[in-house]
Amino acid sequence: MNPVLLLHGQPGGAGDWDRVRARLDRPAQTLAIDRPGWDRHSRPADLHGNAEAALAALDAWGASRAVVVGHSFGGAVAAWLAAFYPARVVALVLVSPAANRASLYRLDRWLAAPLAGEVASVATLVSLGLALAAGPVRRRVAEELTLDDRYLRGASRMLLAPAAWRAYAAEQRVLMRDLPALETRLGAISTATTIIAGTDDRIVPGASARQLARQIPGAQLTLVEGAGHLLPQQKPERLADVIAAAATGRAGLPPAGGRASA
Repeated sequence: MNPVLLLHGQPGGAGDWDRVRARLDRPAQTLAIDRPGWDRHSRPADLHGNAEAALAALDAWGASRAVVVGHSFGGAVAAWLAAFYPARVVALVLVSPAANRASLYRLDRWLAAPLAGEVASVATLVSLGLALAAGPVRRRVAEELTLDDRYLRGASRMLLAPAAWRAYAAEQRVLMRDLPALETRLGAISTATTIIAGTDDRIVPGASARQLARQIPGAQLTLVEGAGHLLPQQKPERLADVIAAAATGRAGLPPAGGRASA
């Protein structure tokens, strides 16, 4: 099994992958990192800066190459690595990825606006963090979205941290600025690529995953029926199967209960 590098979305952290790692046969061969801006001491970075941080983590881990898995914003970072540093990427797994302009809603563009967007971003994160801090609301969300209570407690604390507000606002601007450049390189990705997304994702439009599968040569798209955006928490078994297939050279095989399309 090849080493696996796991890149979280926004907001998020390395712990987002705990349920997936626990279901892999060899969790010791996985590396989940806090991306720049989400570790409470580094500054947020653009896609290139995120890629450089990921490569530095791989170097420190002693891995020259890895299967790179990215969720949401982390999917854009993973695709950037495959596009610009192909020798370091054994296989690519993009999970509910925000890796092309089709992945953006009008709201994303508004949240990237100077000042007004930052204020709106903070208000959104704080409101959600306070809501999840309330036991009854958190339990209802956990039940409706099939999420772990411990994960939601951690998410609440993170959403109320000023460092998360800064990172989120900065990354909204990064999406606007860097996704066009990434799109110009998607056609050059030669790494075996699997894209997996939920049919009920309300954060990243479903059409963007289908378009991304056409933009990356040979990419395989797996759609998980009834799943939302948070696949690492909602469907860790399915996602672990996809990652294991990529890590053992069987990329493109759909998990049980999903459907594959080109």
